[in-house]
Amino acid sequence: MNAPTQQPYVRPDVRAFLDFLNNLPGPKTHEVGAVEARKMMLAMREVADLPVGELAVQADIAIAGPGGGELPMRLFDARESREAGPLVLFFHGGGWVIGDIDTHAPFCAEMARALDLPVVSVDYRLAPEHPWPAAPEDCEAAARWAAAGAEGLGREVTGLVLAGDSAGGNLAIVTALALRDRPAERPVLAQFPIYPATDMETVFPSYEQFAAGHLLTREAMDWFGECYSADVAHWRGSPIKADQAGMPPTLVITASLDPIRDQGRAYAAATAAAGVETVFLEAAGSIHGFISLTKAIPSARADNARALAHLKQMIADAAARRAAA
Repeated sequence: MNAPTQQPYVRPDVRAFLDFLNNLPGPKTHEVGAVEARKMMLAMREVADLPVGELAVQADIAIAGPGGGELPMRLFDARESREAGPLVLFFHGGGWVIGDIDTHAPFCAEMARALDLPVVSVDYRLAPEHPWPAAPEDCEAAARWAAAGAEGLGREVTGLVLAGDSAGGNLAIVTALALRDRPAERPVLAQFPIYPATDMETVFPSYEQFAAGHLLTREAMDWFGECYSADVAHWRGSPIKADQAGMPPTLVITASLDPIRDQGRAYAAATAAAGVETVFLEAAGSIHGFISLTKAIPSARADNARALAHLKQMIADAAARRAAA
C-alpha cells in the first residue's frame, strides 16, 4: 500500500488569504489584458498590503532611458539628508507585464527604514508594449546612472545594492551580471533577489506542484512569458545560464508554496557553488508575492524583517571589506 501523500504546510493566515482569493468572482489577471491587469494589481495593494508609512523623502525623478523616452524612478528615504553611503536599487515584480513603483511602494519604504539607506525604485518598461530586452536595458541604465553618481538624487553613492522580487529578482541578477562583466564606476555590494525567476527553460517540481491555487498560477506565468518574449536560453532571459563566479554577496529568499520556488533554490545553489557568499532563506508555508501582502498575511512582516536584517549585515560586511582593501 502506498503511503498517503503528505500535504505541504500552509500557514493559517496564508490559508485564509488563499481561500478568499480563490473564491473571488470575475476574470483572472491573465484573462483581461495588460492594461486591466495592471489596474487589478494596484487595487490588490489597497486590500492586501500595509500603507507606505512614515518617510522623510518620497521624490519622483526621471533620467533619459535607453528606449529614447524617460525612465521614471522614485526615491524613498527615512532621512532628509545623509552622509555618503550605499544606495539600494529596486526592480518590481509582476511578470515583466504588470506592477510599478506604486504597487511596491510599501516594501520600498520598509526597506528604506529597515536598512537606513536610500532606496530607488525603477519603473522599467513593461511588456507586451516593450518586450525583452527592454526591461533589462532599463535596469542596467538605471544602475549605471546610480553608479556614476546618481545625478539629481541629492545623495552621494559609494556602492549599489540590487534588489527585486519575482521578475524584478530576475532583473536584479541580470543587472548584477552586466555590471560584473562591465564594471560601473561604483561597485555592486550585494544583490537581493526575492523569489526570483532565474531559469525559464527548466520545468522544476514546484512548477507542477503549485501550478494553481497559490496566487501565482501556471496560466498567469504562461501569459507573462508570451508577453515578455524573452530568449530563455540567454542569460538576460534566464540568468542562471551565466557563470555566477565573481557575483556580489547574494541573499535569496523564496516561498515554500511558490511555483517558481525551485528556481530560487537552484540559483542560490549556483552562486554558492561558484564561491559567492550566499545566504538562502525560505518563508515556509507562504506564497509568491508575500513581501507585498503584509496586511492580508500578517506573518509576512516577520519574513520581510528577517530578510532585511540579513541584508543589512551583508551590506555592512561588504562595505567594511571595501574600506579595508
